[in-house]
Amino acid sequence: MFPSSSPEAAAGADATDDDDLDEIEITPVRPALSVAIAAFAGLVGIGLIFGAQSTSPGARVPFALVLVGVQVLYVLAWLMATRPPVPLVMGGICLVVAAWSDLHAVRAAEPGLGTLAFIALAGVAAAVLAQAIRPDDRRRISESLRATLLLVVGVVAIASLIMLSREPLGTQVIFLSVTASAVALIVARLVDAVYAKPRLAPQVPRGASGVIFGAMVGTLLSAVLGSFLYSFSPSSAAVVGLVTATAAVLADLAADYAEAGRQMAGDPPTLWVARHMQGPLGGFALAAPAAYVMTVLFLT
Repeated sequence: MFPSSSPEAAAGADATDDDDLDEIEITPVRPALSVAIAAFAGLVGIGLIFGAQSTSPGARVPFALVLVGVQVLYVLAWLMATRPPVPLVMGGICLVVAAWSDLHAVRAAEPGLGTLAFIALAGVAAAVLAQAIRPDDRRRISESLRATLLLVVGVVAIASLIMLSREPLGTQVIFLSVTASAVALIVARLVDAVYAKPRLAPQVPRGASGVIFGAMVGTLLSAVLGSFLYSFSPSSAAVVGLVTATAAVLADLAADYAEAGRQMAGDPPTLWVARHMQGPLGGFALAAPAAYVMTVLFLT
């Protein structure tokens, strides 16, 4: 016969489970911070929209200059957040890659992402080579590869907006996709400030309601705007808004998860400005190539 557990043992097991639950620290949601991040996402979105409206077949430099500012902010935020080996060299490589991709996007004979992908590959190779020179940094190459990809590929992804502006429907697609992405990011953060539930993870100060409502409102607004644009229907504009808004809010959420993982691993905290800028910047960086792919595969 198997021995039956006593009531005292069961009570002890329940107490142990309660202690384990108590050890999980729940990160509080700061409403004022969520509102500030929403405002930052709105400012970046406004800058991208007005920059795209200034483009023309003979004048793409003003939009490129706007994107240079966004790329610099992206590099600074993600460089301080991920802390890869040889950070100054990594930052220099990322800025060179950003300038190279912008210049190619402005001067290329035909629009396309092929050469931009080559530039990103060359930048990743240069960054890995820079980390392989010193023995101490060489041992960290594998663990810092994700940070290297995020930095280099992110700045090239932002440059794809210039390439998108050269497509026949490019400027209107940028208007739709950036508006949907910005509104999705703003709504997601504002909902977190009011009702950050249900919590996605105890260590991540985000709620599922904000992510869902953000993507929904961004898609709805894109459909409404599409009914006023000559080359779009509400359904086609809604598809563009759905893809880009979802990409933006998921990238923003992934940045929060990555920051929580670094804190749980015992890494020193990131400069708070960089920590809260990386999410919206990552959202726009992921939405940009998604908008280009939607234009080529779905709208043309």
